[in-house]
Amino acid sequence: PRSFSAAELVSAAPAPLQPYLRLMRLHQPAGTWLLYLPCTWSIGLAAGPGCLPDWHMLSLFGVGAVLMRGAGCTINDMWDRDYDRQVARTASRPLAAGDVSPFQSLVFLGGQLSLALCVLLCLNYYSIILGAASLSLVITYPLMKRITYWPQLVLGLTFNWGALLGWSAIKGSCEWSVCLPLYSAGVMWTLVYDTIYAHQDKKDDIMIGVKSTALQFKEDTKQWLSGFSLAMLLSLCVAGMNCNQTFPYYSAVAAVGAHLAHQIYTLDIDKPEDCWKKFSSNRTVGILLFIGIVLGNL
Repeated sequence: PRSFSAAELVSAAPAPLQPYLRLMRLHQPAGTWLLYLPCTWSIGLAAGPGCLPDWHMLSLFGVGAVLMRGAGCTINDMWDRDYDRQVARTASRPLAAGDVSPFQSLVFLGGQLSLALCVLLCLNYYSIILGAASLSLVITYPLMKRITYWPQLVLGLTFNWGALLGWSAIKGSCEWSVCLPLYSAGVMWTLVYDTIYAHQDKKDDIMIGVKSTALQFKEDTKQWLSGFSLAMLLSLCVAGMNCNQTFPYYSAVAAVGAHLAHQIYTLDIDKPEDCWKKFSSNRTVGILLFIGIVLGNL
């Protein structure tokens, strides 16, 4: 019997569509959640005291997260198709396997970005400009692994743009005393989960010559992740204080800290399956914080 998992739904789609759905990683929704959740934090914090978050905006940003994560994956695979063929975990990706041609992927990318633009145009002018400014990060991020051992930092700057955009979509501009600490917290969080993710491929990365924080930190990874986690928690506290959050919010921050501590303590950086499990569990981190924000507002 078929389940309702994302992978099963992609497998049930018409055969000609499946390579495109896999190109935008619809079968692996963890990354979409990690892109979407900072948006929900920002939208939640922008809600008035005693109010629920704007569900229209949450829905709009959800659609935007699916489209922009898909576009980012398409761009990534266009840049990396030659590398992907050399890595066991990525060799079956549609571009690397030849299921989609470079031209077809370019046309598909244009369609995704056009739909994402339609979503962006539903926002206020400030947010349209702010959202468009992130496109340079989306395009250049896949190149960073060739240049620096810190591509995860650039991914963090890219993936957490919603922490700025969500607030501006509600308020019409950014309150930087809230948005910047929230954005910083998201960047630190990305450094945690994507360093864990990168440990899956470190042997292949060494062979083909690409860089990552996993290769930079090596056996000191847990100490670095602990530092990033502490910086994330402090930034969340600053953001909460600057928008007068209440006890449930700080309880959620404490729960996030406990979850991250458990992740790091039990992580086995030499077991790819454990790295994937820990990476995927970060959806729980983001949801815990969002629940804390909603209850704190109420």
